[in-house]
Amino acid sequence: MVSVSAVIFDVDGTILDTVDLHAAAWQLAFRRFGREVSLERLRRQIGKGAGELLPVFLSPEEIGWIGAGVASLHDELYGRELLPGARAFPGVRALFERVARDGRRIVLASSTPRGELDASVALAGVGDLVSWTVSADDVERSKPHPDLFEAALDRLGSVDPREVVLVGDAPSDAEAAAKLGILTVGLLSGGFPEMELLEAGCAALYRDPEDLLARYDASPLAPRPERLAV
Repeated sequence: MVSVSAVIFDVDGTILDTVDLHAAAWQLAFRRFGREVSLERLRRQIGKGAGELLPVFLSPEEIGWIGAGVASLHDELYGRELLPGARAFPGVRALFERVARDGRRIVLASSTPRGELDASVALAGVGDLVSWTVSADDVERSKPHPDLFEAALDRLGSVDPREVVLVGDAPSDAEAAAKLGILTVGLLSGGFPEMELLEAGCAALYRDPEDLLARYDASPLAPRPERLAV
């Protein structure tokens, strides 16, 4: 069995409790342009970038007319008004410290713009433990396309994807990772149903980062010698 050498973490819904904040920003942005979309429908699309989210709610013609405006307003509302009040889930810092202590490199990968990702890293208080970050500005397509995680693999250099584990909260995370042969550990902290995460390809599920840390030694993140010795 291949040992884990690096861990990619998603951000929204995985280390920060921001899924509802993103959904609220999208709802306000759509409303400003005369479109009413429920928070629940929006919530199910969080984790995707604008390029994948907008077609769910707008026709191709509407995207041409107002798509860029809706996306820009979402980014403005979220980054200026909502993100500053976000909080990290309990256990995030301790989980990152455990991963780093085991000698694994950590990459943060998010479908948000670079400025939002940098602010998220600061809010989570894990910047000193992260080797690289990958944002929407670094790729052409967002999840469920694999571009974001391909960019993360590029940062890691010549690494076998089987040596990498993704920790994410959305089905689109697992779908994108599976296209590259990356195993996904799913967290329920983003609010997606267990069955959807399992069907998308998650190898194991945990309540949140704190639960993953509590059961770390039996998780896919645990060093192989430890697991074999049990």
